[in-house]
Amino acid sequence: MSEPVPVPEKLPSSDEDAADLTYFAFAKPADAFRDVMSFQARVIKLQDVLVGRYRIERLLGAGGMSVVYRARDLLHEQFGDRETYVALKMLGEELANSQDAGALLYSEFALTRRLRHPNVVRLHTFEVDTRCRQAFITMELMSGLTLDKVLCDQPLGLPWPALRDVALPLLDALVHAHSRGVLHGDLKPSNVMCGEEGVRLFDFGLGQAEECIMPGLPKLSRRRFNAWTPGYAAPELLEGQPLTAAADIYAVGCVLYELACGKHPFRRWLSTRARDEQMDRELRAPRHLPKHCWPALRAALSFDEAQRTITAQELYDAINTQPSWLRRWLALNQAR
Repeated sequence: MSEPVPVPEKLPSSDEDAADLTYFAFAKPADAFRDVMSFQARVIKLQDVLVGRYRIERLLGAGGMSVVYRARDLLHEQFGDRETYVALKMLGEELANSQDAGALLYSEFALTRRLRHPNVVRLHTFEVDTRCRQAFITMELMSGLTLDKVLCDQPLGLPWPALRDVALPLLDALVHAHSRGVLHGDLKPSNVMCGEEGVRLFDFGLGQAEECIMPGLPKLSRRRFNAWTPGYAAPELLEGQPLTAAADIYAVGCVLYELACGKHPFRRWLSTRARDEQMDRELRAPRHLPKHCWPALRAALSFDEAQRTITAQELYDAINTQPSWLRRWLALNQAR
């Protein structure tokens, strides 16, 4: 039987802190408890086998909060399965040594598992290796390029057919997430994968459920860490307001604009600074975006949350809709 985890002497100082289930996940441990807490999760090494099943093979990527490895599923391999590779995600070392790290990672797992959509990454299991006290998520191993790398090869943006082929599945995934009460919180090109199996939206690590959806999940304490991606976070988020669907719309609007012309609409400045500099007055319709789509995209890029009322479904419809002259031309050609 494992030993009980020691409780720090410094407890939450207010009722609000006490109600925040991830208080300890982002509160720095007192020096007196650093050595005690460090045993919670040790550094994972290549060739380690977690829960007697997943052999770590190589690091795939590391972000501000988490690391992702490629691993082999030895159980499936034992039964002759040839496709045994999975992606294995765990929190980074600093967060992994926090008392609520497991609950934080499980929140991401539960939110993403709630979504069943071909353009959302598929998660398999949530696991805890009791030997090294490490929580992790297993998920499909995606192949392809993230959208930021695609854009590096397309400095002027994607032609309309290619843009549309990325934008529609991405927006469809967001429509589905919002319809299920799930907010992404970190939409950006590096969280969109483009590969042989199509477009995948992934990394719901900053995601949240809307009010009354999955009420038992822990809430992220955003006051204790700076997690927003500066160039894609809506002004209200940077000013301490809660995550909403409108904030996701601002982020996906920035991504779509970047797809259409190869550059960020506001030079990747903090949206609060871009707003104060009135950079929205300089916005022009991207060259690769049909004119009938621009009003919808322009609405998504509004700095004012009260004016950013367009939904993901309305954005999808705007990009999926053919202008009347094109419908007439297609009808004439089909009739010949």
